[in-house]
Amino acid sequence: MAENTQTDNFEQFLLSNKLLSQEDFDRLKQESEKKGKTVAALIEEQKILDAQTLAKARAAFLNIPYVSFEQTKVPQELVDLIPPDTVNFYKLFAFEKNGKSLKVAMVDPTDIRALEALEFLSKKQGLSLELYATDQVNFDRVVHPSGNVSKLVGEALANIAQTEKREQDKKQSESQQNAQVQQLIQEDAPISKIVDVIMTNAINGNASDIHIEPEDNLVRVRYRVDGILHNALELPKSVQSAVISKIKILSNLKIDESRLPQDGRFHFETDQKKVDLRVSVLPNVNGEKIVMRILDKSTKVPTLEQLGFRGKSLEWTLDNIKKTHGIFLITGPTGSGKSTTLYSLLSMLNTTEVNIITLEDPVEYFMDGVNQTQINPDIGLTFASGLRSILRQDPNIIMVGEIRDKETAELAVQAALTGHLVFSTLHTNDAIGALPRLMDMEIEPFLLVASINVVAAQRLTRKICPDCKKEIPVPAELKKKFEQELSNIHQEELGDIDMKNMKMYAGAGCDKCGKTGYKGRIAIVEVLEINKKMQDMVLSKAVPADILAEAQKIGMVTMEQDGIIKVLQGITTYEEVIRVTTE
Repeated sequence: MAENTQTDNFEQFLLSNKLLSQEDFDRLKQESEKKGKTVAALIEEQKILDAQTLAKARAAFLNIPYVSFEQTKVPQELVDLIPPDTVNFYKLFAFEKNGKSLKVAMVDPTDIRALEALEFLSKKQGLSLELYATDQVNFDRVVHPSGNVSKLVGEALANIAQTEKREQDKKQSESQQNAQVQQLIQEDAPISKIVDVIMTNAINGNASDIHIEPEDNLVRVRYRVDGILHNALELPKSVQSAVISKIKILSNLKIDESRLPQDGRFHFETDQKKVDLRVSVLPNVNGEKIVMRILDKSTKVPTLEQLGFRGKSLEWTLDNIKKTHGIFLITGPTGSGKSTTLYSLLSMLNTTEVNIITLEDPVEYFMDGVNQTQINPDIGLTFASGLRSILRQDPNIIMVGEIRDKETAELAVQAALTGHLVFSTLHTNDAIGALPRLMDMEIEPFLLVASINVVAAQRLTRKICPDCKKEIPVPAELKKKFEQELSNIHQEELGDIDMKNMKMYAGAGCDKCGKTGYKGRIAIVEVLEINKKMQDMVLSKAVPADILAEAQKIGMVTMEQDGIIKVLQGITTYEEVIRVTTE
């Protein structure tokens, strides 16, 4: 009786809050009596309200929190605290445990039998319960993270098995078999759905890369989020070829070529985003490994301040991009955000008065008003050959994706000395290291100092999640180290940091950040502006340490110093600074 009363009250709650019209309410009430189902069940069944809206309404009705797990991974050991039969029958699961307190999410918190089962289990284990409302999508996301994939894989396997049986006695040639596999993949919805699920989950989870990695007995799928790889799901080995081939078809690659690396690209849309995916296929001992870089077309190019430039680094950068000629270099390893910084600089310079031409490998973001060229070494379009052609296109500003060799370096210097502003990247550990690196490419020191305006170096650190950020004590030895590292920093670089009362922060881990304590990334940066004194030092072949000392005298902040400042500002953690500066 109590259950019916609570159900009736919830139905009235939906009506009074205008989530349900009177007409629908009356109709559903009649149907519920005939079918023996609750109005709420019929609402969900007939999709009058989506599952999330209905779950949030239940939460409001019961005055309990609603919880989503879109960006949160619940450890399996927490889910296992409740027997799987109970979890699946009542659609509930544990997601957080603090001492004797257990947080439980329920798809239907009005279910009296589910509440009684929970009460029995909590008493048995000596736990107190905190109830939360969730929806079916989030239940499946946590309890069956690859449940839909598994179901689709099963269907795909069945279809593949039937096809193999039909063709078993035909003894087709290898080419005929490849054609059949291609047709199967194009037409077989389950394989397409598996690929869709992999990509959609990655995009909605703000991943930057998807790794599909064949192993001995399975295929592992991992997502890179905020620079760190996380396991996402595992697929049966039996669908490896079909999944790989489906991605190759989407990327316009050869599905019958499995011995050589291939690169491609395709467009994909979810309900929330439109993205391009840059695909790299690499043969390995267990099959072909695929990495897909997600390029979000809806994301605006960030400003330098948003990227993490500040103080002298920002000032020198802004001053030097106003020049009409010279080279602006950005250095750092792969994945350090160099391309994003280049796009940010170009977006600031992109006006109708200038002709900007780029050479990229690959083109990651498309910019209106910028002439972007994708290099293609297979047909002879390299950075060097492309740069020669660009110089005949009347450019004001040139962006070369990377200086990889002597010829490209020489042409970049030539372009800078003939009145062009050139932006490019270089693989060195720090800003100072770019100078000897270019001399190793046989660029004469006198040409180097005449052409280089600025060298910036950067790394990406994860930012502390603002929703679970908390102050932590600063260890005495770390306080001493920070004081030593920042002793030669100009006061204006420190801003409002109180060196006598240092503060540090960390993320405790919450639903918003997937329990990691981090959300988003920011660059730690150093910018070297080449002045007359440094030019003379380069010409006299001074060692890099002496050039660095001179740069610091005029205000240069090193990457580690910039990282420490961002630690004391509560933006990132020292563990992150160490991680990215010692890689």
